[in-house]
Amino acid sequence: MRTSPAVPPPALFALSGLSMYLGSAFAVRLFAQVPAASVAWWRVAVAAVVLLAWRRPWRRRWSARELGLMGAFGTTLALMNTFFYLAIDRLPMGTAVAVEFTGPVVVAAVAGGRRERLGILLAAPGVALLAGVTLQVGGSQAVPGLLAIGAAATCWAGYILLGRRVAHAGDGVTRLGVGMAAGALVLAPVLAPPGAPVLGSAPLLGAVLGIAVLSSVVPYGIEQVVLRSVSAATFAVLLATLPAMAVVIGAVVLGQWPHPAEVVGLVAVSAAIALTSRRPVPEEGTPA
Repeated sequence: MRTSPAVPPPALFALSGLSMYLGSAFAVRLFAQVPAASVAWWRVAVAAVVLLAWRRPWRRRWSARELGLMGAFGTTLALMNTFFYLAIDRLPMGTAVAVEFTGPVVVAAVAGGRRERLGILLAAPGVALLAGVTLQVGGSQAVPGLLAIGAAATCWAGYILLGRRVAHAGDGVTRLGVGMAAGALVLAPVLAPPGAPVLGSAPLLGAVLGIAVLSSVVPYGIEQVVLRSVSAATFAVLLATLPAMAVVIGAVVLGQWPHPAEVVGLVAVSAAIALTSRRPVPEEGTPA
């Protein structure tokens, strides 16, 4: 996959982010018909099928150790997506995305130096502002929503640590597909909807297929191009725009207009992301 000179990497990255959060916004609209956790499971399962059909991992032999690592990686990814969907069922999408980024920010701060620790000092008050406004205006749904996005952030941290090991093994997209398939299988007894109502409805099946393609397949594919075309510093700045993209999509598609204090919190978190995202790896991307 090569970047066309006519499409600069920042534009591709913007397309990736818009695709990802449009998929999330469409998922929110689907929650009235299918529970959020089940939509998350369908997203992972359908994306796994698409990636497996594309990469055809059965053409090579895998060791038990490789399969175990990919299984842990994919299960962590599936849990992260599930908690994220449970959160955006209760919180504004921009707030959820910003708070979820505390996972990679903390990982970077623990493994990094002074610059990364400064990121924590910026992120902490930003998250406090976002959580405070959410608790004030969110009612009874705010607390479970914040707990869910905190769990998603924790899963994202685990996903990054496992993703580094997967990335070093090579062929990240193929391993991602195998991992997502494993995650879907592991969580199927808990999250797969009984009776599979999605399979009995063409509109619902089309909706989950669209969500999987928009939120997983398109962003991961574009990210592989962008990461090979920009410097680490540029990628950090691009990554910092994602909470803002989520806010815009949430406002336009879902009518979730941010409070002024939330805007301040989002700016603080975005600055923290820019400071702590200097070493991008394909598997450490934007999986929400």
